[in-house]
Amino acid sequence: MRFCELEIAGCFLIEPEPVADERGFFARSWCMQAFAEHGLNPGLAQCNISFNRRRGTLRGLHYQADPFAEAKLIRCTQGAIFDVVVDLRPGSPSFGRWTGTELSAENRRMLYAPEGFAHGFQALWDGTEVFYQMSQAYRAELARGVRYDDPDLAISWPIPAPIVSARDRALPGLAEARRAPAAVRVPAKRARR
Repeated sequence: MRFCELEIAGCFLIEPEPVADERGFFARSWCMQAFAEHGLNPGLAQCNISFNRRRGTLRGLHYQADPFAEAKLIRCTQGAIFDVVVDLRPGSPSFGRWTGTELSAENRRMLYAPEGFAHGFQALWDGTEVFYQMSQAYRAELARGVRYDDPDLAISWPIPAPIVSARDRALPGLAEARRAPAAVRVPAKRARR
C-alpha cells in the first residue's frame, strides 16, 4: 500500500499496490502493521456499508465525540463518491479546513481520517456503495455532526441540489461545534452514516 499524506496533517490517501497476473490481481486493503508504521490508528472495531440508490445523495458530516472518537478508513466498493473530511481537532492549525477526493470502485483508493475529523460524502453514481472501517464501535450518545452546507466550511460539493436526510439538514454549523463540541449532537434516532 502507498500512503500519501494529504494537506491536512494526519489524513492520508491510501492506494493499494496490485500484484497482477493473467487471472487478475491481488492487493492489500488494510494491514495493522503498515498502519502502525505510518503512525495511524491500527485499531479495528467495526465495519459499515452505506448503499446510496441515487447520484447526488450526500451523507454527513459525521463524527463521534470523545472519549470514543473514531478513526475511519473509507473505501468505495461500487460506483464513486466525492469524499470529504473536516478537521475538528481543538487547537489544530487546520481547524475548520476540509479536504476532498474522489474514491471509486475503479481507482480503489481509500481515505484515512484520524480521530477528531468529521466525514461526509456525495455519491457520484446511482447505486454507489461505501465501506468503512472504524477504530471504535458506534455509540449513539456520542454521535455528532456538522452541517454539510455550512458557509464557514464552504465545501465545493460536485453535484448541486444534493439529496440529504432531514437529520443531516438539522446538524449545527461549525461555529456551534467549536463552542461546545461535546454538546453538539446528531438529531435523535438516525441510522449510522
